[in-house]
Amino acid sequence: MVAAPDTHPEPTDAERARTVLAAADSLSLTTTVGDHRIDCVALHAVDAASRLVLLDPADPHLTEQLAGAPGSGLAAYAEFTDVAPVAVRDRVRARLTLSGRLTTAGPDTLVFRPARAAFSDDDTVRSLDAAALAAAPPDPLTAREPELLGHLDTGHADVLVQLADLYGPDGLTGVERVRPVRLDRKGLVLRLERAAGHDDVRVPFFTEARGPHDVGHRIQELLDPAHIHH
Repeated sequence: MVAAPDTHPEPTDAERARTVLAAADSLSLTTTVGDHRIDCVALHAVDAASRLVLLDPADPHLTEQLAGAPGSGLAAYAEFTDVAPVAVRDRVRARLTLSGRLTTAGPDTLVFRPARAAFSDDDTVRSLDAAALAAAPPDPLTAREPELLGHLDTGHADVLVQLADLYGPDGLTGVERVRPVRLDRKGLVLRLERAAGHDDVRVPFFTEARGPHDVGHRIQELLDPAHIHH
């Protein structure tokens, strides 16, 4: 049995959604007029208000729609898919859809202003407003998460097994491999892979990681005998 962590074990939906925005390198943009869809890879950035600034994808149909749009802009929605950086089954961790208006903002530049957001994981969809999304900070581990998860996956299988054995609800019965699938300042998500499926278990840190340099210390803290009561 492990002592309870001192912090809330999971980031809020708004924080997770903002983190997806910060990490994504691609999005699908769909205009509501005619359901025209464009896949944009490495064309966008996110400003402090969670608006998307896009390089014009030079799509003739989109250019025509923008030219005929009212002053408020073209109604559209942007879709993001959050994929685990380690090669596991069912790699999609979450999906984020922003609904809003798309306008031109100078030569070769578009701005998408979200009004609403829908964040989904585990087949559950939660609605967020634009203000909550804009106010939420991205997780401080975002940029280094792929590297850190890859390091745990390939170099510290023994540590992952120890954590899963401590925090998994049923121990490691039938588990063939333990994989790390998500990491944030508040904790780690482990996937317990079995022959006929898998389970994910959340391992919350006792104290938040302030940055990538903190992750090793936070994991060691979880395995410290001082926090484990038999």
